[in-house]
Amino acid sequence: MAAQNEPRTEPRIPLSRERVLRAAVDVADEGGIESLTMRRLAEVLGAEAMSLYYHVANKDKVLDGIVDVIAEEINDVVDRIDVPSKGADWKKAMRQRILSARAVLLRHPWAPGVLPSRATTSPAIVQYFDALVGLMRDGGFSYDLAHHALHALGSRALGFTQELFDPGDGTGDQDPAALESMADRLPHLVGMLAEVAHDDPDSTLGWCDDQTEFEFGLDLILDGLDRMRETV
Repeated sequence: MAAQNEPRTEPRIPLSRERVLRAAVDVADEGGIESLTMRRLAEVLGAEAMSLYYHVANKDKVLDGIVDVIAEEINDVVDRIDVPSKGADWKKAMRQRILSARAVLLRHPWAPGVLPSRATTSPAIVQYFDALVGLMRDGGFSYDLAHHALHALGSRALGFTQELFDPGDGTGDQDPAALESMADRLPHLVGMLAEVAHDDPDSTLGWCDDQTEFEFGLDLILDGLDRMRETV
C-alpha cells in the first residue's frame, strides 16, 4: 500500500543534440548570445553540464549547431513560398524570399552576429543560396551574372546587413550644439544628420528605421540587376 501512495514523477526527457540546440536558441533569444554558456544551457535543460558534451563537444560546436537551426528555419519558411519566378517575376520572388529570411532573423536578433563568425558554412545556408541562384536562372541570368549578383547582395541576400554606423558609438546624437561643433570638420555628414537622422523606438537597430533602409538597399540592387538581366 505504501508504494501506491508514493507520488509519481514525470519521466525525464532524454537529451539529444536537437534538444540541446533548440534550448540554446531559446537561451540566446531570451538573453542574447552573450548569455549562452554551457552552464546556463545545462540549467535550462535540467542536466549536468558534463552530460551536454555527449551531444555537443564544446561551446563552438553549439554555435555551429544553432546556425544550422536558424538556417533550417529560414529554409522551412522560404520553401513554402509559391510565387512565379520566370522572366521578370524573378525580382518579386527574390525580394519575397529575402524579406522572409529577414523576418526569421528578426525573431533571433543575435543570429546576424553569429552567422559570419563561423569557420564553416552551414549546409542549410548553401541550400538557401542555391535556391536564390535558381530564381535568378529562372529570370534569365547567366551563371556569371548570378555570381556577381550574390557578391553585390552580400549578407543582404540572407536578410541582414552590417551597418555603417553603430548606434552605440555616438553617431546618433542629435544635440544641436554637438552637431554645430562638428560642422566645420564634417560639413556633409552633419548636414545629413541634421536633416534626415531620427530616433525610432521600434527600430531593430536603434537610431534609424533599418527595415526601411534595408528594403531601400535591396530594391536598389534588384532594380540594377534586373536592368542587366534584360541586356544579356
